[in-house]
Amino acid sequence: MYKITEDKISKVSKVMILTIMIAFGFAVYLYRLFSMQIVQGEHYRSQSQRISSQISIISAQRGEIFDRKANLPIVTNENSFAVEVTPGEIPSGRYDTVILKLANYLGISKAEIDKKIPKNIRRSYTAIQIKSNVPFTVISNIAENKTDLPGVSWISKPIRRYLHTGSLSHIVGYVGDINKTEITVLYNQGYTQNSIIGKTGIEKQYDSLLQGKPGRELSTVDVHGRIISNTPTIEPPTMGNSLVLTIDSDIQKLVEDALGARVGASIVLKPSTGEVLAMVSYPYFDSNIFSSDDSAVEYAKLTRDPLNPLLNRAVQVSYPPASTFKIIMTAAMLQEKAFPSSKAIECKGKMVYGGRVFHCHVKDPGHGWLDMKNGLAQSCDVYFWTIGRDYLGIEKIASYAREFGFGKSTQIDLPSQANGLVPTAEWKEKKFHEKWLGGDTMSCSIGQGYMEATPLQLANMVAMVSNEGTIYKPHILKEVRDSVTNEVIQEIKPTVLTQSTIDNDVWKEVQDAMRYTVTDGTIEWVFHRQKIQVAAKTGTAEVDQYKNSSDNKHWHSWLVAYAPYDAPPEDRICVATIVEAINNWEWWAPYCTNIIIQGYFNNQNYDEAVNALRYQSVIEELRKNSGARRE
Repeated sequence: MYKITEDKISKVSKVMILTIMIAFGFAVYLYRLFSMQIVQGEHYRSQSQRISSQISIISAQRGEIFDRKANLPIVTNENSFAVEVTPGEIPSGRYDTVILKLANYLGISKAEIDKKIPKNIRRSYTAIQIKSNVPFTVISNIAENKTDLPGVSWISKPIRRYLHTGSLSHIVGYVGDINKTEITVLYNQGYTQNSIIGKTGIEKQYDSLLQGKPGRELSTVDVHGRIISNTPTIEPPTMGNSLVLTIDSDIQKLVEDALGARVGASIVLKPSTGEVLAMVSYPYFDSNIFSSDDSAVEYAKLTRDPLNPLLNRAVQVSYPPASTFKIIMTAAMLQEKAFPSSKAIECKGKMVYGGRVFHCHVKDPGHGWLDMKNGLAQSCDVYFWTIGRDYLGIEKIASYAREFGFGKSTQIDLPSQANGLVPTAEWKEKKFHEKWLGGDTMSCSIGQGYMEATPLQLANMVAMVSNEGTIYKPHILKEVRDSVTNEVIQEIKPTVLTQSTIDNDVWKEVQDAMRYTVTDGTIEWVFHRQKIQVAAKTGTAEVDQYKNSSDNKHWHSWLVAYAPYDAPPEDRICVATIVEAINNWEWWAPYCTNIIIQGYFNNQNYDEAVNALRYQSVIEELRKNSGARRE
């Protein structure tokens, strides 16, 4: 009996102990729950919200751009600001008031801001950029009235400043806000919707080098995007690389002044390296307008201009090369041994073929009997019609044109260029469904008809003659430098673009013929005071739209040249100049080119070169008596 009672007591004790332990644990749990929810509830609620970081991008300054002297920039950056709005920071009910005031300060409509801040994001704590290129005076006004503008802030956003306006605009280009198409392509390369990118020229070609590395500001934010921490972590931006161009600003200005306000283009090239020393296309524009508030309006004006100032005629327009093409014809004839250079062809001022009368530029009674050297010097059409039609044919002509770089890319480091055209019988059949005729060959033989080339391609053609068979890839970038240390990161070396198979003795004969053209040919008088020995060829191209005009005084005027003739290639320059038919006819390309050569080799500006050549009276006379065609 005693034993049973003892067992019962033991069982009851165990149950009581277990009950007490459970009760104690539950009490501890209730206490902890009470403490977390009531005593420390606010602390933990706050902590739960502080769970993310907000990253703000700090724009990097674009690298500066220099000419070949690399002492002063031709493109730099200027301090400016962008105004932002964080909609969630604007108190409820005050949105319209705040935005209207901000619009008045910025000089824009409230509707413009509303478009950037639609109703569905007006409680967001993400900053939205409203306007860039805001001057410091406006920022000062906003800062003075900050209490009336909750949610409004500003950041530094430098703008591009082009210190040398004018003809450099086609080379350096301009920048602008990234668009939807561009951001789609470039998003994975670190670009954002607020990025500024190159749109044309060097700015576009080397945008990745100029961009630099954006900085970052890391701030702790709550789930609504409100900044909590007052001490953000900042990673400073790195400025983009500096670019040193092959362009010489002094030579660029000389060429710009020599071409003047004439629609056309002129290029100065170092044939031994492919470096472009100057590239002028007229008309040009001011790259700074694309950083202004009226950039859209100004751009629209440029696109409506019938002369199209945005077009770089040096590389983006192809023209009939006219009689400059006779250089290629001469080289082809000599290399193929198609016709003896010493044998003469009679020019009677015209040639009848296929029921048509083809007139030489001197018309009746013609040049008389001419060998190759005099045929080139006098730019006789009859001579080269005969060579092309009877002794070479279009396939050989086309083959040599391509060997000189016609009909294909020059691979210059600019975003866009024209390739020109080298026509063939097959091309005409595909294009027009017509057979190639002997008259087509005659037209191409003097650089007319379907044959087309850019001024840069003609500069390369002359470079091949100067180098006796080699064209180096033309380029505008000379060096890439670190923007902080000025250390050279990359130097552009000469690269062979085309290597000809033409014999060396042929080049000597072509060079001599081009020199003879200056001393005894159509441009003898233009160069008679030039002490530098020049080898050159003129060209006067007919233009379809003016063929039947009443005054018949409109032709494209060409001159291509290299100098000095008696110097090694590394000491020479090549020049190609075109003055378009839309200008009043002055036969200006030869004079323009001679002024450039005079200024380059004598370290003279335009006025000094004109005085040295005694061109003042000539210029006045040309303006009075413009209209007479010359080759």
